[in-house]
Amino acid sequence: MTDKDLHPSSTHPPLPPTQEDEQFARLRLLRSRRVGISTYRRLLDEHGSAQEALKALPEVARAAGISDYRICPEGVVQAELNAARRAGARLLVEGEAPYPRLLSDLPDAPPFLWLIGDPALLGRPMISLVGARNASSLGLRMARNLAAELGEAGFVVVSGLARGIDAAAHEAALPRGTIAVQAGGVDIIYPNENTALARQIAAQGLRLAEQPMGLQPMARHFPRRNRIISGLSRATVVVEAAARSGSLITARDALDQGRDVLAVPGHPMDARAAGCNMLIRDGAVLVRSAADVLEVLPDEKTQPPLPRSKPPAAPRPETSPRNQSPVAKLHAQILSRLGHAPVAEDQLIRDLQVPSSDVAPALLDLEMEGEIQRQPGGLLSRSA
Repeated sequence: MTDKDLHPSSTHPPLPPTQEDEQFARLRLLRSRRVGISTYRRLLDEHGSAQEALKALPEVARAAGISDYRICPEGVVQAELNAARRAGARLLVEGEAPYPRLLSDLPDAPPFLWLIGDPALLGRPMISLVGARNASSLGLRMARNLAAELGEAGFVVVSGLARGIDAAAHEAALPRGTIAVQAGGVDIIYPNENTALARQIAAQGLRLAEQPMGLQPMARHFPRRNRIISGLSRATVVVEAAARSGSLITARDALDQGRDVLAVPGHPMDARAAGCNMLIRDGAVLVRSAADVLEVLPDEKTQPPLPRSKPPAAPRPETSPRNQSPVAKLHAQILSRLGHAPVAEDQLIRDLQVPSSDVAPALLDLEMEGEIQRQPGGLLSRSA
């Protein structure tokens, strides 16, 4: 017997990576600096696996002129997985069931989605319903009616968990199925006033997000979120929207994705209807009831068509300042103090004499609606 027989070699070939190892590596790859969705996919195509792509990433960065490049540390990804476990969230990878086929058709489909709730809803036909945060009472009623009737017809209603139209749609659709697409981490509820609703959706519906766990939403995250809202569905219905609003971004995404766009008309003098009226002028389907939506999607109907209802009455004029909600009042106060000359955000908060914790979400709403712009150095101004 030789010495080699007594001391066998330890140079056995390494075990092949498990599915969990590859999933961990993919998440680490996507979370690495300067790796967006297109770069992520290109690296996977070129190197065959995420683990091989990670090995090649520093050299790819050097070739692009980036020195001292560092891959996302393993501890960062492990912390995200731990946070997901605490929140009861599940990671859904593109290509795995039940990742929606319609969403996977997008060129910028999210490689990962974090889910809290019932993933089976992703296998049902979906319709997106979006609209203004500062919605009118008539707009809220229309959103509730549409969401309830579409749910009765077998559709899951998708929206963005914002205040106003989104919240009304989610609430009405809860008994039949609703999906909330969040701009930040799936464990971060925004706005705070929808915390109870978000918990109901987690229990009866589904919340999902592509951003890392624990990420607070910022203005730039909402347009990215909007493409998922429209991408999940064959059609997007806009109930109320100003001429420059996040809802119109969702409608444009839907058009770019080859989806149907529908809109509820409103009074020409109501600024909250301006975006919907523009969409209809440019070819969007006019919606008076859920029956109009179902006519656009005859191949996806799961129940007999609903009877047509009468067109909604024209919206009432804007409410007086005395009758405005606290959120609307704060929005009006902010806009009254801003002009086209930039003002420091901390100075604005002092002038308003309102807690910064209340002002910050209001500023984010106004920025998303295109009412204000952020300038370098923490300055704010009214949009041109």
